[in-house]
Amino acid sequence: MRGLVFTGDRSVALMDFPDPTPGEGEVVLQIKASGMCGSDLKFYRMPKGGNAGLGFAMHGTPVIAGHEPCGEVLAVGPGVSPKEARLGQRVIVHHYNGCGVCEHCRTGWSQMCAEGVAAIYGVTAHGGHAPFMKVPAKTLVPLPDEVSFTAGAAIACGTGTAFAALRRMKLNGADTIAIFGQGPVGLSATQFAAAMGARVIAVDISPERLALARAFGADVCINPRETDVPDAIRTLTHGRGAEQTLDASGTPEGRIAAIRSTRAWGTCCFVGEGGNVTIDVSPDMLRRQLSLIASWTFSTVLLAECARYVADRGIEVDRLFTHRWSLEQGADAYRLFDTQTSGKGVFVI
Repeated sequence: MRGLVFTGDRSVALMDFPDPTPGEGEVVLQIKASGMCGSDLKFYRMPKGGNAGLGFAMHGTPVIAGHEPCGEVLAVGPGVSPKEARLGQRVIVHHYNGCGVCEHCRTGWSQMCAEGVAAIYGVTAHGGHAPFMKVPAKTLVPLPDEVSFTAGAAIACGTGTAFAALRRMKLNGADTIAIFGQGPVGLSATQFAAAMGARVIAVDISPERLALARAFGADVCINPRETDVPDAIRTLTHGRGAEQTLDASGTPEGRIAAIRSTRAWGTCCFVGEGGNVTIDVSPDMLRRQLSLIASWTFSTVLLAECARYVADRGIEVDRLFTHRWSLEQGADAYRLFDTQTSGKGVFVI
């Protein structure tokens, strides 16, 4: 089979790999859809080299990209029970593999494995940008029949991350929430928050992404290049600020604006990866009794809950996708995604 690899300096290549066969406790999936996530860009942009996360594992072997895999079980290895996986089953992959026995792994948070994560699929182990993928059966989460494979790929990381953050924030319909960054995660948060009945303020520097946010249910859209965001949000909330704010931008400017846009006794949540922010603790937090929390992806339990929520509530996750690609179009796909002006991209395999 051929898989898509990040080769450094904003380049990708289709490389040949052996078709996988399942070992003890493993399955092989026929990948139907593999999503593109904003966190892929840090690997796509890295300089050429043989380090992990650049398409090469620590030992220097090429690694297939893509950590939003969704597909069907094609082959089952020894030791896999029918309750774990069965042939033809529609599944999402929780893209981490831990020790399986520590407190975090046992509760579905294998990315927080006390022994160190054994694999991150699409980064240090082969991911979903290929026709087939081998994973432990314990990483699988059922995909409801009502949910498409492409929607399942989004749920596998970006959309699931947004859902888990809103659940942790305990968002309700009485709240105003300001969501900073309207990339795939922020747009998913906008879509979910609107479905949950909240008043949604979307913030982004891209007019194209703000237009998508409006279509996804945002009540107000704000471009930081045109106005002071905390001032604008206070104006919209009778001088108080938003009860909830969520930063999905991962930028210093977005993070501090989110903090300063939150009302007294409110909650600000960070989900955007990487970078730093400088907080003036007394005025920004202490004297407003602010709760600042962080939310990192999701557990297997929350991943399954998100998929079920999407199915039961009829959330149109597929509207996230502005572009669908074949693996042969990988260079064009990531070149466009790198501009961070479009919606979400997905490889349909």
